[in-house]
Amino acid sequence: MTVPGTEAEAETEVEAQALRPHAEHAFAEELKALAAADDRPRPERWKLSPWAVATYLLGGTLPDGTVITPKYVGPRRVVEVAVTTLATDRALLLLGVPGTAKTWVSEHLAAAVSGDSTLLVQGTAGTPEEAIRYGWDYARLLAHGPSREALVPGPVMRAMAQGMTARVEELTRIPADVQDTLITILSEKTLPIPELGEEVQAVRGFNLIATANDRDRGVNDLSSALRRRFNTVVLPLPATPEDEVDIVSRRVDQIGRSLDLPSVPDGTDEIRRVVTVFRELRDGVTIDGRTKVKSPSGTLSTAEAISVVTGGLALAAHFGDGVLRAGDVAAGILGAVVRDPAADRLVWQEYLETVVRERDGWKDFYRACREVSA
Repeated sequence: MTVPGTEAEAETEVEAQALRPHAEHAFAEELKALAAADDRPRPERWKLSPWAVATYLLGGTLPDGTVITPKYVGPRRVVEVAVTTLATDRALLLLGVPGTAKTWVSEHLAAAVSGDSTLLVQGTAGTPEEAIRYGWDYARLLAHGPSREALVPGPVMRAMAQGMTARVEELTRIPADVQDTLITILSEKTLPIPELGEEVQAVRGFNLIATANDRDRGVNDLSSALRRRFNTVVLPLPATPEDEVDIVSRRVDQIGRSLDLPSVPDGTDEIRRVVTVFRELRDGVTIDGRTKVKSPSGTLSTAEAISVVTGGLALAAHFGDGVLRAGDVAAGILGAVVRDPAADRLVWQEYLETVVRERDGWKDFYRACREVSA
């Protein structure tokens, strides 16, 4: 005997226990509140209007008092252009250096637009054409020949058939000939199936979000024909230290709660120091503009700063006194900065001696970094 609702409840329970729930589940209450308050026109098959999608990403307060937390801290116009692109027939390419939240923004856009962020192709050097188009159930194929029943649709094909948003991560990691599989899909909005003499036509609501990073130029550059099918939106690094501290603080808090890390007193001061170190080494100059410094080989992105602080919180909670201190983040910073043991270590040592040692209020940080660097 099947009890009504049991399967759905089981799925909800599994999602609730997931280490990292999909955006549409993690922020289900916010999406529900936005849908209830959203009285603006919605494109075909969109769960929310473009205004509500932008509000979901940027945050705000609804008329009923519901607070929508920001998912992206950055220029509002960047988000507006990205959302508007998805409401047209052009695909969206999110471009930026590593750690600028391209994947994060892509996931939340798909969750807000389609209610499903899982129609995903992960780009790698080994991504085959079948991952973008379709594959086959070879047992059925051998037994009965090519048929619809033997065909296994990929995420992009499913998105086309259902009028939803597909995602392709790290597009420039995919071999060029496989990338170009997208040209017909994005220009003609069809996916031919020559084995069956058929095609799948995209229904209204279908679109595609791809991500790529600036550092990948020369890996598998997009052909001009494919690039023309995208509207490119560049996600910048956080404009100010305050913005970056805010981003790191929010994400660390979310991650800490998902991992059930014991709560620790406010660690904003150490977060600010991590962000300051990363920005100065990334930019090649101190925050006050007075001292030039050498940059290491790594990107020192905001995402790496989040990882360093999260690791520091775990150390403070499990092996410290529960307060985030310089010693808790020092090892993480060293690991993020020193990727090339020879060249980067020299850059780090010089930065410690010429900048950190002379900075007021940073003696404890200097000692902790010197200890782990020894």
